[in-house]
Amino acid sequence: MGSFIYQMNVSLDLRIEQVPGDNGAGEWLRIDEELHREFNARSRAMSLMVHGRVLYEVMEEYWPRARADESLPAVMREYGEIWTSTPKVLVSRTRRAAGHDTVVIGGDDAIERLAALRAETSGRIGVGGATLATQLLRAGLLDELLLFTHPAFLGFGRPLFDDYEMPIDLELLEHRAFGQGVTMHRYAIQDASEES
Repeated sequence: MGSFIYQMNVSLDLRIEQVPGDNGAGEWLRIDEELHREFNARSRAMSLMVHGRVLYEVMEEYWPRARADESLPAVMREYGEIWTSTPKVLVSRTRRAAGHDTVVIGGDDAIERLAALRAETSGRIGVGGATLATQLLRAGLLDELLLFTHPAFLGFGRPLFDDYEMPIDLELLEHRAFGQGVTMHRYAIQDASEES
């Protein structure tokens, strides 16, 4: 059985974007080459990536072109290759097709289909998108959080999870410090399911 891993850049107050629509490109992020290499290594180790529509469309717009853009640093071109070639699932009610080794799952049974996918997949499954991660958390399917915390307190903006007010017990599995004050923490989610 695979593990769903929600990987995200966050501020100290667990915000993932300051301005609606900045899609992880805010000026508060401190991503240098060392950190990007870590992103690449973590992404390369994923068996599969599962994205919500908004995040997928941001990634789809940029990374396939980035892999061949000689004006970009090698570490970014490398991530473009990793993202494009890794098998992906797009969870969307509106999209019917997608390229870059992507299967589309939509409809009212999307979470049940993702549960079945997790059961039949071995290895780590990257999760991208707060709405999708929140739905998986509510269903008790989210296994880990991999947070890269940047030294900024935003005070407002989109939170790590959407409208989730239940306690979450976590076990620290790994932590590491990077340059510019960024820290990485990987947590196992002890019991992500809500009580009925």
